[in-house]
Amino acid sequence: MDRDQLGPESEGDRRKSGPIAWMAGHTVAANLLMVVFLVGGLIFSGQIKKEVFPDFELDMVTIAMSYPGASPEEVERGIILAIEEAVQGLDDIKEVTSVAREGSATVTVEIVEGKNIQRVAQDIQNAVDRITSFPDEAEDARVTINQRRRYVVSLALYGNPGERILRETAEMVRDRLLQDPGITQVDLAGIRDYEISISVPQATLRAYGLTLEGVAATIRRAAVELPGGSIKTESGDVLVRMTERRDFGPQFARIPIITANDGTQVLLGDIAEVEDGFEDTDTFATYNGERCILIDVYRVGEQTPLEVSDAVRANMAVIRPDLPPGVHLVPRNDRSDIYRQRMDLMLRNGYFGLALVFILLAIFLEPRLAFWVSMGIPISILGSLFFLPAAGVSINVMSMFAFIVTLGIVVDDAIVAGENMYHHHQPVNPG
Repeated sequence: MDRDQLGPESEGDRRKSGPIAWMAGHTVAANLLMVVFLVGGLIFSGQIKKEVFPDFELDMVTIAMSYPGASPEEVERGIILAIEEAVQGLDDIKEVTSVAREGSATVTVEIVEGKNIQRVAQDIQNAVDRITSFPDEAEDARVTINQRRRYVVSLALYGNPGERILRETAEMVRDRLLQDPGITQVDLAGIRDYEISISVPQATLRAYGLTLEGVAATIRRAAVELPGGSIKTESGDVLVRMTERRDFGPQFARIPIITANDGTQVLLGDIAEVEDGFEDTDTFATYNGERCILIDVYRVGEQTPLEVSDAVRANMAVIRPDLPPGVHLVPRNDRSDIYRQRMDLMLRNGYFGLALVFILLAIFLEPRLAFWVSMGIPISILGSLFFLPAAGVSINVMSMFAFIVTLGIVVDDAIVAGENMYHHHQPVNPG
């Protein structure tokens, strides 16, 4: 037999032995696989992590150190060069980046991907602790592992009732939000730290024979909270603790500075002006031209952006009536809107593509063929959701964009495949 006669037959046999031909010959297996994709996709769709952007870990460790009053050049010579020399010789260090500012230094150490960042961070801490050449005025170094928090929405609390009232109101709003089980992490931004200022006139110091350093040392010794051990008794141990912690200006004003032999005391409030205030900084936030405090809400664990955002907005409706007069609370920069818009776009495209395929094929071909070809769209989408959890892929704006692109491919292929099947099922015209 001639080779040319075997060629077309062998090619046809190869076509009949492919996966599509096998499915066509085993309809029970094909239908069973379809049911598995549909049911499994529906079940696992609720177990897939949902987030705005894909989550990832930052393999970085930051070393921060303060050097009050030093210029950037002094910070570089006294702190940064010493830290860089100490950490560059450690294992698993990929890159070291340093920034010198007036009064502070920041060194960022990038770790080799896949290494134990906890162990490397401890090695960096030990290396920094061994440095003995830091300036005496420099504060202790702070070694922290960079963590990426998953931001969802910010609330702007603004008005002009006074900075203290605005700060207390922001703390009230934060506490009310944290009472909701659907909200776990809330931070305040755009605020100044509390500060108690104590001003002693020079003339008063001279009149009482005091020095500013001596007054500061007396305040330091009188405003502490220290454990004092324990006393053993027959009924058990009694813990001894000195609780002289002071948090507000009037408490500091009652500290005795001078105690005479007859018991007469001169209190700090008698010789100094003690005020509760805020740290003197140049950074502050405004909204609509008024002083503002930002309340940032983050999601943790398996919380979804939509769940956190909906919980925040539901609590806002309850909190607003309790705000002081002239204070307003509005949402801003809600990232769940990005997620919601992308999800709506994907669903609209899916519904439109499904309707387009079914209507066109039903009109120009036949309804039964149109139905089964259209079923390829939900089967393919739900089938992919069946495998996403095992692959560690989440539903986010990037994966939803991939679904949108895939929908166009599936719709086009469904129409072409449907027309091809209809053509092959038509009776052959002998003429």
